Amino acid sequence: MAAQEGVPTSAGSELRAALGSCRSAVLGIAAFSGLINVLSLTGSLYMLEVYDRVLPGRSVSTLAGLTIIAALLFVFQGVLEVFRGRMLVRIGNQIDWRVGDRIYDLVVRLPLRSRGSGDGLQPVRDVDTIRSVISGLGLPALFDLPWLPFYLAICFAFHPLIGATALGGALVLVILTLLTDRLSRQSVQRASGYATARNRLAEASRRNAEVLIAMSMSSRFLARWRKLGDDHRRQQRIANDISGGFGVAGRILRMMLQSAVLGVGAYLVIQQEASGGIIIASSILTGRALAPVDLAIGNWKNFIAAFQSWQRLNGLMAALPVSAGKLPLPAPARSLVVDKLSVSAPASEKVLVADVSFHLKAGSGLGIVGASGSGKSSLVRALVGAWRPLRGVIRLDGASLDQWSADALGDHIGYLPQDVELFEGTIAENIARFAPDASMESVLAAASAAGIHQLIVSLPDGYNTEIGEQGAMLSAGQRQRVALARALFGNPFLVVLDEPNSNLDIEGEEALTRAILGVRARGGIVVIVAHRSSALVAVDFVMTMLHGRQQAFGPKEEVASLVARREAAPAAPFKVVVPQPAASP
Repeated sequence: MAAQEGVPTSAGSELRAALGSCRSAVLGIAAFSGLINVLSLTGSLYMLEVYDRVLPGRSVSTLAGLTIIAALLFVFQGVLEVFRGRMLVRIGNQIDWRVGDRIYDLVVRLPLRSRGSGDGLQPVRDVDTIRSVISGLGLPALFDLPWLPFYLAICFAFHPLIGATALGGALVLVILTLLTDRLSRQSVQRASGYATARNRLAEASRRNAEVLIAMSMSSRFLARWRKLGDDHRRQQRIANDISGGFGVAGRILRMMLQSAVLGVGAYLVIQQEASGGIIIASSILTGRALAPVDLAIGNWKNFIAAFQSWQRLNGLMAALPVSAGKLPLPAPARSLVVDKLSVSAPASEKVLVADVSFHLKAGSGLGIVGASGSGKSSLVRALVGAWRPLRGVIRLDGASLDQWSADALGDHIGYLPQDVELFEGTIAENIARFAPDASMESVLAAASAAGIHQLIVSLPDGYNTEIGEQGAMLSAGQRQRVALARALFGNPFLVVLDEPNSNLDIEGEEALTRAILGVRARGGIVVIVAHRSSALVAVDFVMTMLHGRQQAFGPKEEVASLVARREAAPAAPFKVVVPQPAASP
């Protein structure tokens, strides 16, 4: 992952640093908010002057001058509000840009470091939520709230009774805000959880549409979809009812308070303690002072959602920090050593592979065999660096895998997983691993090594054939062979193939055998997991596994003989054969 320049790597600080990069813009918004709130006095002061100066003096020229000044101030206030809104949009985009690479990194690494029980795209949705709230209409209210005491002070300056009335209303609105937060926070959190579960179910159903339709399972999953939808809508309704109810209560209270201020002002005028202009000015001023509180209550549900998204992202970034920079190492060319390796699934304590050790030199081919669930696929996921070892170490030319950066290590590894996944794009792009600078010669070489060149050129658009999402335009066997070419692209030193012949015909298996021999001939190492013995023709070593443990390892003929003796005499103890590794050249 190529991090954006300047993005910090310390856990838990990346979002704060992204927001800190906008510090000058935030200060500018705060300054604009101050000017906007001062200019918001224009209407109140205009009415005060009209009632107390213009009307008693019957001066048209004074009225015209005040009107022109007020109009200019209103225009200036509008310009400032437009600029403030645009700056908030840009702050949201800046934060998105600053953490965008990290979000993609989290999406890619999260399935390899967790149980995969959550929504894999939740980090993307979280950063979208944060950006939309920052760019929305609710955040300016938070910048205006600190000016509430300023407005109340002016109300007290008009008359203590007017100030006390406005202060009482403000306290009630603050209490409403706190109640909104307390009562809606849990519902917003639950609604988010149900939305995540529903998205996960929808994605699983999309991937397995053929199974759902063919086996009449769609109606059963539809029932689960409905239940999740009902639960999600119920929690959303509760949160919206609370937020909307308190929002309406706040607006009604604000209107009542404005009328109350008018009534108090009228009383003060009757008592000859205030002028008529103060009645109108204080009413307008009170409404303006409490408007941010009203707006904040109405948007509180969004604020809670953004806060929860911020917490989730902080937690994920802390759990999956940016990898420290690694010094470049020479390309491996001599050996693969696995020493007392134990492997568990991400975020699991169950050991799937225990104490596996073997040593392969350049030009070797290893076939791993064993019953289903014996740990073969778990082992090869560790060999390619997808899963971290629980214990033990894997070394290429003496350097453990964690000494390599992910990009550097990937250049030296070719991997064909058991469940083949291709990406939307052309065949050439998939073979080239979407490297932007890949030469056509290297693509042709990988396709030829996989024995798929003739098949590709027989397609209408050849190497430029668009294969669609997940390679939907190709058959299962074609996808597997394209994925084999992708694994061979760039002549990687270690090529790991997990069930590479599961969808191949006889011609495909012959091409696979030639590909394995080709890797060995150029000095590479091949590790292949297979149930069908035809895939083991081109290897010289075999390892058997049972219940996650290495049962035998050695030259293919010796292990085959050992297995044959075991099957012929099941009562005899099964001796584990682990030859001493030869010295590395």
